[in-house]
Amino acid sequence: MAKKKVEKPKREVTKRQLSRWQQQKRSQRIILGSGILVIVVVLGIVGAGVYNNWYIAEYKPLHETVIEVNETEFDMDYYIKMLKYYGEGVSTQYMPLVADEVVSIIGRNELIKQGAMELGVSISNDEVNQGLKNYDPPLSKDYKDVVRTEILVDKLLDEYFELEVPRVATQRHVLAMLLEDDNQANEVRARLEAGEDFAELAGELSLDAICKAQEGDLGWRPEGILTMLLESSILDEHAFGCEVGVLSQPIYDETKIKMVGHWLLEVLDRDEAAGEAHVNIILLASEQEANEVRVRLEAGEGFATLAREFSQHAESRESGGEFVVSSQDMMSSAFNEFAFNSELGVLSQPIRDDAVYTKGGYWLIKVVAVDDNRQIDKEDRDLLKADALNKWVKGLWDDPENKVESYLDDVKQQWAIWHLFES
Repeated sequence: MAKKKVEKPKREVTKRQLSRWQQQKRSQRIILGSGILVIVVVLGIVGAGVYNNWYIAEYKPLHETVIEVNETEFDMDYYIKMLKYYGEGVSTQYMPLVADEVVSIIGRNELIKQGAMELGVSISNDEVNQGLKNYDPPLSKDYKDVVRTEILVDKLLDEYFELEVPRVATQRHVLAMLLEDDNQANEVRARLEAGEDFAELAGELSLDAICKAQEGDLGWRPEGILTMLLESSILDEHAFGCEVGVLSQPIYDETKIKMVGHWLLEVLDRDEAAGEAHVNIILLASEQEANEVRVRLEAGEGFATLAREFSQHAESRESGGEFVVSSQDMMSSAFNEFAFNSELGVLSQPIRDDAVYTKGGYWLIKVVAVDDNRQIDKEDRDLLKADALNKWVKGLWDDPENKVESYLDDVKQQWAIWHLFES
């Protein structure tokens, strides 16, 4: 006979028990809710601190206005992006120089944009976007102002300054050569007067690279071109004021840069192990000048005094000519031969160096023909248009109505450079 299943009696829940359980659940919810609230508050405090630090250290400096051009503002973030673009490939050591230049570039680019609008010349966003794509690799939109300025400049040259520069002008056919000193210039002048060929002598002796390459024949030129080509106003001033067919006397040009100089050298001491020599040096513009200064040194005048007065070697001039040279330095072989092999305390003869730059030289110039209504070559017109553009931009910069303000000090520039290299 099967056992009868006995059912477990049901537990009756009293009202008191129900009330107690409900109170316990309510207490648990309160405790849980309080715990969550505490966590939220703590996280909020920590997050607020992190946010506050990020805002002060990162966000606020990046969005601070650092340059203003006629009420157009540029923030630190923009400045750093331009620093990255124009400073590409530049080492940290030289970035402060770039940082100063970028301030001017931002101001100039904005003035060009504003000035072009006043002339009725503008660039569409589509043109800018296409310009960004034309780079390889394409540029990001961070650099749209750079591209806009480049396109604007081309458009100004093609549409505005094309009409400002004449197509015909008075031109002169000019021969010229640059020589080291007046003794050489007078000697060469005498040879030319005796019938020697200008082209042959200029190709051999001229110290200006263009005159040498073109064997002294600078061709037909309107006024202003020779100044731009040769970075000297002497030729334009003489060529457009002299008699045709007459060879000039030697004309001194104190600002013309040439690649040649002459050293006077005295070795004070050597460090054979380090491959260094402690020397006194003076760099002079010509052999003639070097000989004159050498005579004064031999007569007892102080090396330091004459170095500060005459030397064109910037690195040693202020120290009175004192310099430490390494055998690895890029000096002429004749310089190194004396520095590392001569007796101590012996003054050198002038040592020629064709790898240094010095200022000063003598021109011989001859105008062989004049044409008062000659077509200007395309290359010369392009130079004249570029010159007109540069003068226009300079006028914008110099205009007191245009305000270019920089709020960057050394600390902010250093922060920008640090941020650039750390990002």
